[in-house]
Amino acid sequence: MSTLAGKHIVLGLSGGIAVFKSAELCRALVKAGVTVQVVMTEAAEHFMTAVTLQALSGRPVYTSQWDPREANNMAHINLSREADAIVVAPASADFMAKLLHGGADELLSLMCLARPLDKVPLIVAPAMNREMWSNPATQRNVLQLKADGIHVLDVGQGDQACGETGDGRMLEAEEILEDLEAFFTPKVLAGKAVLVTAGPTYEAIDPVRGITNLSSGKMGFAIARAARMAGASVTLVAGPVHLPTPRGVQRVDVRSACQMLEAVQLHAHAAHVFIATAAVADWRPAHSADQKIKKDGSGVTPQLNFVENPDILATIAQSPRGASGELFCVGFAAESHDLLAHATAKRLRKGVPLLVGNIGPATFGQDDNALLLVDQSGARELPRASKQALAVQLIGDIAVRLTR
Repeated sequence: MSTLAGKHIVLGLSGGIAVFKSAELCRALVKAGVTVQVVMTEAAEHFMTAVTLQALSGRPVYTSQWDPREANNMAHINLSREADAIVVAPASADFMAKLLHGGADELLSLMCLARPLDKVPLIVAPAMNREMWSNPATQRNVLQLKADGIHVLDVGQGDQACGETGDGRMLEAEEILEDLEAFFTPKVLAGKAVLVTAGPTYEAIDPVRGITNLSSGKMGFAIARAARMAGASVTLVAGPVHLPTPRGVQRVDVRSACQMLEAVQLHAHAAHVFIATAAVADWRPAHSADQKIKKDGSGVTPQLNFVENPDILATIAQSPRGASGELFCVGFAAESHDLLAHATAKRLRKGVPLLVGNIGPATFGQDDNALLLVDQSGARELPRASKQALAVQLIGDIAVRLTR
C-alpha cells in the first residue's frame, strides 16, 4: 500500500503545456488511494478542460474564487483546510512569482496564501522553457520559495514543447508520485548512508557467453527506493539489470562479482548500513577466453575450470567497521528449499546480525515476494506482498535495530 493511501490532496494546475502530465498525475494519485481535488487557473483551462480532470478525479473541479457551490463562498478557505497537501503541477514561472509575493487574484493562489502553514504543506512542480528556468529572477524565486517553507521539486531535462532542449520540463507523473510518497514517508533513516547491492553478477566464459542467474534486481531496487524515501542517502551497486534508477539514488553499475566487491569496498567506508541483496555468482571461470569458444564437430566439450568468487557480504561484515557494528550488515539468502535452516546457517557463517531469506525460484523476476528475517533471537516471517511493500517493512525493521 502506498504511503499516500488515504491522503486528500488538492492538485493545482497553472497555465502551461505540461498540464497533460497533470492528468496522468491525477490518475496515478487516485490509483494510489488518494482523494484528489483539482483547482485550475484560467490559464490552465486554455490547455486542459475541467471536464477531463473531473472525470479522472471523480470530483467537481474548481476554477473560480466566486464558485457558488460553496455555501459561504469561501472555496479558498474550505479547500485548503481539508487538504493534507496542496500540490501545484505544473507551477509556471508566473505562478511561482505570484506565490513569492503573496499574490492572490484567483482561486489557486488565494488558496495557497490562505492555507494553514503548519498543517498543509505546499509542493510545487516547476514547468517552463529552459531560458525562463535559468533566468536569475526565477532562480532567486526558487531559493526564496524554499526559504519560505515551500517544497520545490526538481525539474526534468530534455526536449521542450517550444522545440528547444534543456532544463525546465515538469517531472513525469511517476517521478512526482515518487517524490510525494517520499515526502510523506517518516524519515526513520535521516542522516544515515545506506549501501545496497542488487541483481545478478555475470562471469564471462568468452566474449559472448557467461555464468549468471535469474535475479531481476527488483528486490534490491525496491530496498534502495524505500531507504531513500526514509531519508537516507543511498548508493546502489547494481549488476546487469534493466531497471530504472530510483529517484535520488546514486547508482553504480557493475558486471562481475569482483567488480561488485571493488565498488562496495569503495563506498562501504561512508555507509552506516550495508544490505547485500545481490545474487552473486559463487564461482567464475578460472580463465575467460578472448574469442568465442566454437564447437568443431568432434563431440569433445571444452573443459572449464572454476575458481571461487570473493564473498562480498562476509568480506564487509568481517571488516573492522562491520565486525564492530559501526556498519550494520544485512545479508540475503536465495534458497530453493529448507529456507530457515539454510538462512540460519548462512547468518552465522557470514557473521551478520540480520539475514533475510527467500525462496529464489518463487521470486526471481516477480513483483512480489515473501521474506524470512533471521537474527540471533530467531526468525520472523514477512508474508507475501509486493516487493516495494516488503522493502518498506524491512527498512522500518532495520531502523528500529539501529536505535537499540
